[in-house]
Amino acid sequence: MKRYLFILSLFFAVSVHAQTTTRTTTKLDQNTIVKDGSGTVLPYAIWQKLMQTGEYNLKRVEGTDEFVAYQMNETEKARAAERKKVQMLNMPKPRQAVSFKEGEKFKGDKFTDINGNKYDLKTLSDKIYVINFWFINCPPCKQEIPELNKVVEKYKDNKDVVFIAVALDNKYDLKQFLKTTAFNYNIVENGRYYSDKYEIDGYPTHVIVGKDGLIKFSTIGLAGNTVYWVEKTIVDQLKSL
Repeated sequence: MKRYLFILSLFFAVSVHAQTTTRTTTKLDQNTIVKDGSGTVLPYAIWQKLMQTGEYNLKRVEGTDEFVAYQMNETEKARAAERKKVQMLNMPKPRQAVSFKEGEKFKGDKFTDINGNKYDLKTLSDKIYVINFWFINCPPCKQEIPELNKVVEKYKDNKDVVFIAVALDNKYDLKQFLKTTAFNYNIVENGRYYSDKYEIDGYPTHVIVGKDGLIKFSTIGLAGNTVYWVEKTIVDQLKSL
């Protein structure tokens, strides 16, 4: 059951994945009976989280309205990923943050994260900066964290990409939060100063700065394809090097 607990919390991913991979018009909700391979009925919260990982699919039990959750093979995963990519591209691009207009020069700041690491964005050092403004009690901010962690994991060994999460919260509260919720960005505490400086009025707010110091992407709030565009921008910037 341990793998059942490894989750992504993006609701959009659940609904899209369920609708596209089960290939059925049956409404999937808390009343749907879903079992694991051994025949054990899975609680709604558990099979929902399984679907969110992108690793599982649902197969209808012939002649019934019941389903079995099973782990997809690599071919199925690739097909599901391609379908999701098409869906993300067909959605409207997430709305731009007023505070960070694409194509403009990033003003730059000096950040120090909760582990004492320093980042000088006033003198940009040939890196791609992926910045997230958030706070602990922001539901959409927390909702997107598992997806953002997957992006960080892909680029953890790439020194050209730096992830910074500017939080409004203090260091103690952040440390307590991180005990139960991993967030793999480099987290900056007490970010209200920066938030006010940039006149940020909604969370989460994302901004990606290219090696040339120009803003390549920004958005406010959480759309179904926000994290997709964060990663797409990173990929596009790395290709341009």
